[in-house]
Amino acid sequence: MAGITSYGAYIPLQRIVRKTLSAATGWATSAASLPGEKAVANYDEDSLTMAVAAAIDCMDEIEREKIDGLYFATTTPPYRERQNAGIIATTLDLRPDIRTSDFSDSIKAGTGALLAAHDAVKAGSDENILVCASDCRLGKAGSPQEVIFGEGAAALILGNSDVIASLEGFYSLSYDFMDQWRADGDKFNHMWEDRWIRDEGYTKFIPEAISGLLQKYGLEIKDFAKVIYPCIYLREHAGIAKRLQLDPAQIQQEMLTSIGDTGAAHSLMMLVAALEDAKPGDKILLASYGNGSDALFFQVTEQIEKARDRMGIKNYLASRKELTNYERFSSYRDVVPMEMGLRGEVGPSMVSLMWRERKTILPLCGTKCKRCGTPQYPAQRICVNPDCGAIDEMEEYRFSDKKCKLFSYTMDSLAFSASPPEMYGVVDFEGGGRFTFNITDCDPESLKVDMPVEMTFRRKYVDSVRGIHGYFWKAMPARV
Repeated sequence: MAGITSYGAYIPLQRIVRKTLSAATGWATSAASLPGEKAVANYDEDSLTMAVAAAIDCMDEIEREKIDGLYFATTTPPYRERQNAGIIATTLDLRPDIRTSDFSDSIKAGTGALLAAHDAVKAGSDENILVCASDCRLGKAGSPQEVIFGEGAAALILGNSDVIASLEGFYSLSYDFMDQWRADGDKFNHMWEDRWIRDEGYTKFIPEAISGLLQKYGLEIKDFAKVIYPCIYLREHAGIAKRLQLDPAQIQQEMLTSIGDTGAAHSLMMLVAALEDAKPGDKILLASYGNGSDALFFQVTEQIEKARDRMGIKNYLASRKELTNYERFSSYRDVVPMEMGLRGEVGPSMVSLMWRERKTILPLCGTKCKRCGTPQYPAQRICVNPDCGAIDEMEEYRFSDKKCKLFSYTMDSLAFSASPPEMYGVVDFEGGGRFTFNITDCDPESLKVDMPVEMTFRRKYVDSVRGIHGYFWKAMPARV
């Protein structure tokens, strides 16, 4: 029996209320009526860093050595020619002898990656595959996309043991339908008129995929405890439910008003939300959207009760901070360019050094003395413990998943930051080890000595000369 064995999610801390956008840009579009707020990735976050965060949430109690593959679905990869899934796998400290692959170019890519992982597990090619879906799409200032798009990520492990939701069947549609698109070199998405997208896209593709699934497996819509499908038009979302003759209790709530449309991650984030409340024996129907639709049929097992302890959608939704400044919001993605000054300039990235030190940089691995057990970061040949001093008796030790607290901190108002001031702190790791990191996702006045912090994988810089994205870990107040 192949299916989902674990799930996780990530939603950025910051949210912007849509009235803040309206006040700044003066919408003249149908999206102006969309209520609520949307999730906003910080200036040092992108689709890759959010995928890492969702994967960590998903793998909390799972041995990383057991992961045989990683599939990454996104329409906003940092790289067009460098495998993004490979960066994520290295950051998570997975084995090098695994299969990695990127799925892109459609917001249906999330369910596409999920189906590919299921097929590999079911065929016996791999035992456990981690699927990450994440998006960080841009809309022009004042555009419907700026209002609709939100940012977030989901992660699922597909395996054949301890399955919490078995994948019982699927039905797929593929149409070359242009509703939203972004050509190579475009920074922003393009969007055709609302009636076209609504009436010819969502209204037709989702019911067709769901009906195809029901007919293929001899099921009825009333058989499902939850039916999940995305739609950027709230009225049409309700209209599709009516046409499918869904009971209100069967409808998985859309996340447009709380997170926004998260692209390739959207359907999978809704699936994670459904799994958080699922009971053994529940049947779940998931439909995606984007150049057609994938409809998937899951059966929840007794193992679901073992998969509750994680941040997931609920806890990340509850952990929020309102972003009230539209100018700050628009500067995060260089929609409004900011002067960086001399202190913000980035020197050329040393590619050879980045390769040699990849374990130090991406998975935050140091060493631990085999003789006395003292951890050190970065990796050292000589034990720092004065009572030991062992030489070349070290083993690899990962710090990124360890609990930690803030030993001391400082702030710099002269260093460039898209969210000034720049903050730095000395972090003590539980079990030993200490290092200095940038601090993110907090207000200066909230910092305190000995406060709990957690490590978060972030983008440190973009080398505009060579097109290199530099990533490293930062500290942030624990989101628990």
